[in-house]
Amino acid sequence: MTITDIIYGVCAVMCAAMLSYALTPPVRVLAFLIGAVDVPTDERRMHTKPTPTIGGIAIFASFAVASLVFSKQYNKELFAILAGGMLLVMLGVVDDIKPLRAWIKFIAQIGVAGIAVALGVKIDYITVFGTHIDFGVFAIPITILWIVALTNAINLLDGLDGLACGVSAIISVSLLMVMLIQGDLASAILTGVLAGACFGFLPYNTNPARIFMGDTGALFLGYTLSVISVQGMFKMHTVLSFVVPLSLFALPLLDTTSAFFRRLIHGESPFAPDRKHLHHKLVDLGFTQKEAVRLLYAVCGMLGLVAVTFTEGMFNNMRVVKALAVLIIALAVFALNFIVMKKASTRILSGLTDHGNEKELQEKIAEEAAREAAEKAAEKTEKEESEK
Repeated sequence: MTITDIIYGVCAVMCAAMLSYALTPPVRVLAFLIGAVDVPTDERRMHTKPTPTIGGIAIFASFAVASLVFSKQYNKELFAILAGGMLLVMLGVVDDIKPLRAWIKFIAQIGVAGIAVALGVKIDYITVFGTHIDFGVFAIPITILWIVALTNAINLLDGLDGLACGVSAIISVSLLMVMLIQGDLASAILTGVLAGACFGFLPYNTNPARIFMGDTGALFLGYTLSVISVQGMFKMHTVLSFVVPLSLFALPLLDTTSAFFRRLIHGESPFAPDRKHLHHKLVDLGFTQKEAVRLLYAVCGMLGLVAVTFTEGMFNNMRVVKALAVLIIALAVFALNFIVMKKASTRILSGLTDHGNEKELQEKIAEEAAREAAEKAAEKTEKEESEK
């Protein structure tokens, strides 16, 4: 890679970021004009006032322009992303104005995944300890399953201000590093442009959000990341080629998988929305929206680092050990942070709490103290009764 390639890539990322940032205000106006506004009507929604959606239009438009201008080759991968992405954006706009039934969106996602497969985007094989395992006739259903699963995973993660967009940006940056290590400059440009489009939108989407990207953006981001990962990672020549994409997308996939089986176990439709996702649970535990989002950003970032460390070319024969070490250290640090940040009293001492929330946290501290006192009193009473 030459200095010219680096400058070229930086220009592509900056172009996408500036376009996304500049296009978001007009898109926000459009959202009000066409009635694409999310009004909080149930406890599942975390915002308290009507907020415009369809912010994904700015993300898609900036990605499309920057990728067409800066891509050095117009291959089937790019065409699959733009064609499928445009259909999903159109579907998302309709859904953001008037919610569609889940099965309609699901069928549409399968159809768009089929377009990608028809254009040559397929998981033909994976590498396991140096051995190629060909999927044969199962390559098509496996690829469609991966694309649909990841598309839904990013969409379901869009429950807190800035969460899905920020996670997509972090995954894109991790993907970019993997592509650069592998020498895949074509895919690196696309992932860099996608990251730029997300970063340009984030200032409007962080808490308190002035606009949501809605299904318009979430479906596009999930679909685009899935297509790029198929072309650039599953076919890597490494010990376990599937470890890298699974590590990169572990957070959204884990949340989606747990939601799917949780709903089935409780006799509910797997497509039914609920307020039991990972980010909802963090808020219910006492974390503020910003704290929960930052924690999940860190989790996603460390999982991305594990994937980059595991990539062929990093640390040579020691890459597996290094990747495991990073993962173990990350889990220990996250566990420590979770213990520290779970209680309102220790959140103030940590210095990570926003200044404006101190009054609210002081009230929570009082509530925690009262609850602990009540629990101790109940234990004492129970002990005395048992002794009698």
